[in-house]
Amino acid sequence: MPRLALYALVVCALSVVAAVVAFVQGSLLGIVWVLLAGLTSNMTWYYVRRAKAEKQAKAAIAPTA
Repeated sequence: MPRLALYALVVCALSVVAAVVAFVQGSLLGIVWVLLAGLTSNMTWYYVRRAKAEKQAKAAIAPTA
């Protein structure tokens, strides 16, 4: 897993926890944490798919002898 994807995944998990804590405390600030979790989730998938595509492109270029 690429390093940026791993960092985005960690931030996503922390934002989900922060959102739950905020909503349990009755704060509407949890909405911001939910939005951040969505953003970082998309970033994680983007970096994972990009690394997978780069890996496939390198495999297609390299000779299979």
